[in-house]
Amino acid sequence: MDRLEFEAKALEHFDAVYRMALQLSRRPEDAADLVQETFLKALKAAGRFEPKGGGIRPWLFKILRNVFYSRVVREQRSPSASENIHFHPSANPGPDESRPAWNMAAMDWEQVDDRLKSAVHALNPEYREVLLLWGVEGMKYREIALIVDVPIGTVMSRLFRARAALAQQLGPLAAEVGIRLEDEKSDAE
Repeated sequence: MDRLEFEAKALEHFDAVYRMALQLSRRPEDAADLVQETFLKALKAAGRFEPKGGGIRPWLFKILRNVFYSRVVREQRSPSASENIHFHPSANPGPDESRPAWNMAAMDWEQVDDRLKSAVHALNPEYREVLLLWGVEGMKYREIALIVDVPIGTVMSRLFRARAALAQQLGPLAAEVGIRLEDEKSDAE
């Protein structure tokens, strides 16, 4: 693949990489820096890229994840740089945190109940990351496993736990909007 073709294919995924960067960093400024560094590293490694394992998209997410966690480690070692990467959800999510935690792209995230947003943001980072890659970005287990560098079984387990935590936290919201959970259906029968 020549450089122009590589750049075109990589840029097709710019928005998705930014969305994930924003979910990881929680701040638009930090997300923009992460995306810039991700694409810079991708362009530098373009000659070594081999279109396998899901193509360029999972490869870009893997680079993003590595860049983010490298920054986290660097920030933890640096006593004075505590405001660059935030680990706690912000009270006021950025404008681009507008995608739901599952693949319902037609849904306007701004119209979603704040309890749902809070529940997604309250998940453990490893669960939230897998949930977002699967639900928002529509990635397959194999692709997620490559990105987060864990076995497929671990991806499945984390996704199960993320969904279970959301179901537990959102039980009252589900009842409020008239959604019956599986346990309630079997109890009623």
